Amino acid sequence: MTGVELILAALATGAAAGVSESAGSAVRDAYAGLRDALRRRRVTEDGREDAETGELLEAEEIEPGLWEARLRERLVEVGADRDEDVIAAARLLLERADRADVRPAHYEVHADQAKGVQVGDHNTQTNTFS
Repeated sequence: MTGVELILAALATGAAAGVSESAGSAVRDAYAGLRDALRRRRVTEDGREDAETGELLEAEEIEPGLWEARLRERLVEVGADRDEDVIAAARLLLERADRADVRPAHYEVHADQAKGVQVGDHNTQTNTFS
C-alpha cells in the first residue's frame, strides 16, 4: 500500500468511526491526530500554501470518487505521502480502529438461496452437503 493509499484508507476509517457509537476515544483521538498532521502539511514542495487540502479534509457533501481523486492529488503535491509523521498517524489510526473493530465495511454480499457462504475476516468453515 502506498503512502497515499494508507492515508486515504485511514481517513475513510476515521470518518466511519466518527459517526459510529462504538468508536472509542482512542480511535477518535487518532483520527484527530491524522487530520492535524495533514493540516500541518499544507505547504507544497515549491513553498506555496495549499488551502485546498484543508478544504478537502473538511468536505462532507462532495461525491466520494471526486473527493478521493482530488485529495489524492493534493496529498502527493504537499508531500504528505512521504511525511513520516503523517504516515505514522495513519498507521496508528488503522491499528486502533482494527483493535476496536471499527472499519468501513469492505464486503457487499448478496447470497440469496446460497449454501455454505461465509463473510468476514479470519473465519473457519466446514461444509458437509448431502
